[in-house]
Amino acid sequence: MATAVTETIPPSLPSTTNTISLDTYDEEQVRLMEERCILVDENDKAYGEDSKKTCHLMSNINTGLLHRAFSVFLFRPTDGRLLLQKRADEKITFPSMWTNTCCSHPLSIKAELVEENQSGVKSAAIRKLPQELGIPSSQLKSEDFIYLTKIHYLAPSDGLWGEHEIDYILFSTIDVDLNLNPNEVSDAKYVSKDELEAMFSDSDNSFTPWFKLIARDLLYPWWDEMLSKSKDQGLNGVDAKVLANGPKVGELIKML
Repeated sequence: MATAVTETIPPSLPSTTNTISLDTYDEEQVRLMEERCILVDENDKAYGEDSKKTCHLMSNINTGLLHRAFSVFLFRPTDGRLLLQKRADEKITFPSMWTNTCCSHPLSIKAELVEENQSGVKSAAIRKLPQELGIPSSQLKSEDFIYLTKIHYLAPSDGLWGEHEIDYILFSTIDVDLNLNPNEVSDAKYVSKDELEAMFSDSDNSFTPWFKLIARDLLYPWWDEMLSKSKDQGLNGVDAKVLANGPKVGELIKML
């Protein structure tokens, strides 16, 4: 008997996509809006590509358009503090907000489409960390990124822009040098859990929605486990590799 093949049918996008003007936005950020994101269905099955602009318009998101993303959480191995960044004012989506170390998208290119061992999203992280934070690429290795899970979430930025992503969460504990790209990042700092909680409690701070979701439901238990297991195993510092194959590793978690 022949096996039926299920084909992903892409959503029908509004005809207004190409009429949205980007003339008032930063020139470099507009250029980045032409990057080609990986389109996926709700099971994270890749079926095509489209521009970053198309993927982030709420008019398209409301039809169900969904793309692949990643979020890096980089901790300092000496003390387990988490590196945060504040997104630059020039960013088109979620400007001037605090967030995790790096959050972006694998592109529809050969190296970043590889799904085995999450190699594609790890390659994308190694591409973006130097571009945003100025971390030398020589300090970044694929094996230093530990994949924990992926989340499916949707979040408006304003009336025009938003996010609808399947977001791969990567932890890493490496020492890095920073040289911030001011067009991407206006500030960066390492924080402890208590310091992050204090930041969340301060109404003067604003945070990206994916970071708030991850912090609310996932970050703190993983952070605690990483610190405690690193100590219990007598490691010289904190190592994210102690979380490999732990709870929720590999699950697709819906946060809609």
